[in-house]
Amino acid sequence: MDNNELPADVAAMWRLREAPRRGPKPSLTLDDIVRAAIEIADAEDLGAVSMAKVAERLGNSTMALYRHVKNKDELLVMMSDAALERPEPLPAGIDWRAGLTFWADGVLTAIRRHQWYAKVPISGPPAGPNNLAWFDTALTALQDTGLPEEMKIGVVMGLITYVQGEIRLGFDLAAGYAENPVRFQQFASTLRRVADPRVYPAVARLVDAGVFDVVGDIEEDNEADFAFGLGLYLDGVAALIDRVG
Repeated sequence: MDNNELPADVAAMWRLREAPRRGPKPSLTLDDIVRAAIEIADAEDLGAVSMAKVAERLGNSTMALYRHVKNKDELLVMMSDAALERPEPLPAGIDWRAGLTFWADGVLTAIRRHQWYAKVPISGPPAGPNNLAWFDTALTALQDTGLPEEMKIGVVMGLITYVQGEIRLGFDLAAGYAENPVRFQQFASTLRRVADPRVYPAVARLVDAGVFDVVGDIEEDNEADFAFGLGLYLDGVAALIDRVG
């Protein structure tokens, strides 16, 4: 591929791929295919998405899909961009910290509508129109901080890593709790039996302090953990801004 040539999936997401010139006019569009794949993932999870199943949902042959999408991997990339939709604009007059908090909460809300999103492999930087819009919004929140551009991108990439990691962990823990709540409820007693204070002194202190004795609502716990970790990350960003300034 020429260095100036767009990757196939990027060209498709931006609708810059040249349409086939021969044969009858296609009876479906790329938007139809992506929308149907998202509907399947929303209803049955990501593992249920296949080219054949999407074609069946659309009442077309599988081969008809390949006029628009090269393979399932490319379809997943386009699904992950389309599912996020565009971010809300930052409220006027807010500072960088409120802006990044608003942005992070928006990502969380968007992905909660399509929980399969957390299972899509990340194979490259944000290049689709919606992902790029989220990236741009986060960078915009930092525009008046005085940080050089290379530090702004470092802050945003670190925030993306935190937010997506917490979302994936939260979804996994919620699924684990739904499948086996007793394992969570017995965690404190389990640690008391296996965590020898001479070998795991810090863990033992947590157990003695009763940190694991009460198992609350898993969703509320996940939200509290997300907010706490986000606050710590933004404290670090504040220290960076003060140091650079």
